[in-house]
Amino acid sequence: MFDIDRLVEDCRQAIQRDRTHKSVREVIARAVSDPGAVLAAMGEPKHAGLFPIYRSTELTILNLVWGPYMTLLPHDHRMWAVIGIYTGREDNIFWRRIETGDGHHIEAAGAMALAARDCAVLGRDVIHSVTNPISRLTAALHVYGGDFFAAERSEWDPETLDERRFDVEAAARRFEDSNAAPNRGQ
Repeated sequence: MFDIDRLVEDCRQAIQRDRTHKSVREVIARAVSDPGAVLAAMGEPKHAGLFPIYRSTELTILNLVWGPYMTLLPHDHRMWAVIGIYTGREDNIFWRRIETGDGHHIEAAGAMALAARDCAVLGRDVIHSVTNPISRLTAALHVYGGDFFAAERSEWDPETLDERRFDVEAAARRFEDSNAAPNRGQ
């Protein structure tokens, strides 16, 4: 049986033992190994959004729900992240900085598809964009090794791939916009 309070406590204890992602990954992998239990505890996702479960300077835990066909721009976190999918699918494109020129541009460098029961780790320097490629909501536990909402970080323009300061409010609006999209639920 999945318990949200137990998850928070287990993640907090994990980073006290090991400040890296390793122990937290074990906690999240164990949780999403039974996606039905997580879904029962969290509730069937009703709309897209970033739903904080726990937030401190050392750790942020989110219930992150992607809208149908929603895409988030290339961005970094500047802290490690552990992602555990409990319903739906999330596709990641990984990007790397181009070493020539001003270093503020990126190019595609790989990809990874995650589905229910999958758990992945992103290092502190990873740049990625995320798409929910399916016609229904996707939900995942996202754990970050710091304060996700307060961190200074970057995003890249989807057309020019120019780097700019990450705008948390604009990202939140993208989730809200996906709730109003005409393809929602098709």
